[in-house]
Amino acid sequence: MDRALPAGADYSPAMEFNRVPGPSTLALWGGSPDWYAPVMTVLKGGHWIVVGATGGLGSAISRILAQEGARLTLSGRNQDKLEALAQELGGAVVGTIRADLSIPAGPAAIAAAAQCDTGVDGIIYAAGVVAFGPLGELDDDTFDEVLLLDFVAPVRLLREMLPQLNAGSVVVHLSAVVAETPMKNMAVYSAAKAALSGFSTAMGAELRRHKVRVLDVRPPHTDTGLHTRPVAGQAPPLGTAHGVEAVARRIVQAITDEEKDLPAAAFTDL
Repeated sequence: MDRALPAGADYSPAMEFNRVPGPSTLALWGGSPDWYAPVMTVLKGGHWIVVGATGGLGSAISRILAQEGARLTLSGRNQDKLEALAQELGGAVVGTIRADLSIPAGPAAIAAAAQCDTGVDGIIYAAGVVAFGPLGELDDDTFDEVLLLDFVAPVRLLREMLPQLNAGSVVVHLSAVVAETPMKNMAVYSAAKAALSGFSTAMGAELRRHKVRVLDVRPPHTDTGLHTRPVAGQAPPLGTAHGVEAVARRIVQAITDEEKDLPAAAFTDL
């Protein structure tokens, strides 16, 4: 059962952590007390959803989670790549789902595929696209695609996943350094990532009393190859890229260390 903090007690990291059993405490929102016993994020044996699993960071994070003993539901756009990654990770993968995140049915399909008796302990949203060029050169289709994939889709996904989130779960949104320092000729991409960061902050506050953490990650330029596959334009010089493996490990460290914010500066010493 959920346990309330004793009257007058203050939270301390030294307190004993207990994972609340069952698929979710969120179903009890209507009548739940304001405080639950603090709970830790579960990696080993936990059920994790990785969206954008076949991308550079998504696949690297998936591999680390698998090494830590997590059970993974993987989602991506390319079925062949999904199957290849699932085969590589073997028994760690409990399911795969190909989904079009540009439409409402995409996040809903992921949520449906993730349903299980043990609930969900974490969501990694690592999907996204980038567009380059002056605003006047971006057509409506490009504008819509960037906003849908980089902002609207993770919002829809979290809304669909709320009933499945266990107490102690974490939602990880991969934003970007441009959320902190917007760049010219990347205005729409910068705005979409800034919107995702703002949403993450607001949802972190909204879900805090339910012991669900939202981690906003704003990595610097990382060698994922995304900049070589823009939906429009051509990438400007972006400087030296950080290695994917190092960035992925720093993100997983933030998950296990119970961090709530991971700005670009957190990757400086990698």
